[in-house]
Amino acid sequence: MNRAHTLLDQVALVTGASRGIGLAIARRLGQMGARVSLCARNAANLERAASALRGEGVQVLALRTDVTRGDEITALVSETQHELGPIDILVNNAGIGIFGPFHQQSEAGWDAVMDTNLKSVFLTSRAVAPEMIRRKTGHIINISSLAGKNTFANGAIYCASKWGLLGLSGCMAEDLRAHGIRVSAICPGSVATEFSPHAGKDPSKMLQADDVAHAVAALVTQAPGSFISEVQMRPTQKP
Repeated sequence: MNRAHTLLDQVALVTGASRGIGLAIARRLGQMGARVSLCARNAANLERAASALRGEGVQVLALRTDVTRGDEITALVSETQHELGPIDILVNNAGIGIFGPFHQQSEAGWDAVMDTNLKSVFLTSRAVAPEMIRRKTGHIINISSLAGKNTFANGAIYCASKWGLLGLSGCMAEDLRAHGIRVSAICPGSVATEFSPHAGKDPSKMLQADDVAHAVAALVTQAPGSFISEVQMRPTQKP
């Protein structure tokens, strides 16, 4: 199926969109015709990403935002709606990871991961939901991880945030499905980005950011009578 321009006249908001998976998702949605609002905390990286997308013909709004702050999320959603129009697609992609034995981690580290990986999804989804409910349409896609399905040494805080995100995603889907809004979670394995070190792994055999973007594209082009609750992604070959 040729997905070029299948999202024409739609607006997508992507968090954590200045690089890696978020930028790949924003690029794919823009290529499909959507007007795209990007947010990230690093203003310089965000502007570089926005400039690159504009150079490719994508209509972009770039807003430096700390997605752990409710007031900044309110401003982000308001400005996006004012400049681009009602939000049809929200991709909650922003995330961080802190790794190591749980008993050696700080309370500040716990708070940083939970606020970025979990609370931000609650805040941003809550901000876009009323208008989606009013229009009886919308997609919310949460980028989780296979770490939300499996445990591993040194991953306690990160795993906890992603397990929580899958629980939140499922409940959001039940709350919103009667309003015509589809909520999905994507759970990739390790992706070849700068997010975290992948010592000993062959990057060419790992998932790529574009693989996750492809899954997002598939979800937002589903026929209206159904939705996919969860996508688990693994590389063809073990890296």
